[in-house]
Amino acid sequence: MKVTIDSKKGLKTNLTVFVDKKTIEEKINLRLDELSKTVNLKGFRPGKVPASVLKSQFGKAVYGEVLEKVLQETSSKAIEEKNIKVAGQPKVDLKSHGEGKDLSYTLEIDELPPIKVQSLDNIKFNKYEIKVSDNEVKKRIDEIAKSQNNFKEKKENELAENNDLVVFDYKATIDKKSFDGGEGKNTQIVLGKDLFIKGFDKQLTGVKKNQTKVISAILPENYPKKDFVGKKADFECKILNIKKPEPIKIDDQFAVNLGAKDLNDLKKLIDNQIQNQYKMNLEALEKESILEQLQKNYKIDLPKNLVEQEMLVMTQNLNKEDLEKNKKENEKIATSRVKLGLLLNEIGEKNNLKVTEDELKNEVQKQIQSMPNQQKQILDYYQKNPSAAASLRGSIYEEKIINLIKEKSKYTKKAISTKEAEQIIKNHQKDHEHSHAHDHSSDKGSKKTKKTVKSQPNKKKIRKK
Repeated sequence: MKVTIDSKKGLKTNLTVFVDKKTIEEKINLRLDELSKTVNLKGFRPGKVPASVLKSQFGKAVYGEVLEKVLQETSSKAIEEKNIKVAGQPKVDLKSHGEGKDLSYTLEIDELPPIKVQSLDNIKFNKYEIKVSDNEVKKRIDEIAKSQNNFKEKKENELAENNDLVVFDYKATIDKKSFDGGEGKNTQIVLGKDLFIKGFDKQLTGVKKNQTKVISAILPENYPKKDFVGKKADFECKILNIKKPEPIKIDDQFAVNLGAKDLNDLKKLIDNQIQNQYKMNLEALEKESILEQLQKNYKIDLPKNLVEQEMLVMTQNLNKEDLEKNKKENEKIATSRVKLGLLLNEIGEKNNLKVTEDELKNEVQKQIQSMPNQQKQILDYYQKNPSAAASLRGSIYEEKIINLIKEKSKYTKKAISTKEAEQIIKNHQKDHEHSHAHDHSSDKGSKKTKKTVKSQPNKKKIRKK
């Protein structure tokens, strides 16, 4: 094999690859020899078919198979020999080929740009620390306490009031006739919440234990038996018990009932819970600040084919009118994504970052834990969709790169209250909406594709002209 560089302009390189006919002939004979051991032809014993017969029968097919294999092997070697980092699929143009002939072809290659990674301590960002006040923790615990059901039985002659729990059996009739689903035992409703049938609670106000009361109600639209929807039903209710709400005592036992060690431990858990409400949004701000600085700090010539591919992904579901209308804006977004993807990849490679199989499995396990009833579906999804697994790997890889940048860059710690956190997030969302007022059309009919870096380069594919 001989490789020569025909031309090199910017990020485009053209190579000529020459493979002599002897090399190809050897590969054809080797393949025919393999076939002779397995092929069955009428009039010949297995393994005894002459090479000349095999060549006449399968020559063209074998040549096509060998040619494809030789193109794959020699193009990869040519790219490796010339130390070229490929961006996308090289184009192949066959100049000379055929049985008994030398093979000559050209490779048109888009190259990845050279990127010199700058010191990461040039990056600066604010690292926010949420300070949760004691009052906020107390308020949250009080809300939890109020949501817990804690009722104490009323005396027999005490009447039911709003917020009381009423326990009753009932038999319902429509036009004095019983109907399917019209009976209930030990039904419990809290008066004032109106969760049973609209207007039912109000009619139970004032009842007492062991009383029987007939209540009329219109069966709602979501009633299971559609034939009875909208009909008036009479419910004969036998009141079994009435309980009044009692405030829960907030102490160590209350905390233990909620899964904490004691009340102090519960306060710490609530403090962390409130912090976590803002953590994701604030970390997203940190990341955005880092990415914006990377964009500004680097000037890179980008391969046009990668930008075009990114635009295709972004706009695949848009109609022609929207495509033309937002062409410049979409190209700007695609260029930004490609640039960041290449930059992050280079930082990852320079720092020998990799995604291990254990890290990938752990991420899948996190998803399973968040959806425990769909374990099989999640596992099947990643096993049957290599592109989904690759995308997940890319997301993990990107997160590792961002974390590395955070570790090596300079940050300012800022302690802020929850109100300040809310305001920072709110202001950022307003700014974001304003600056992207014109690119929402890119999302019409499709989700905006998140640009993730790849943890490993894809296997090179050959595209013929």
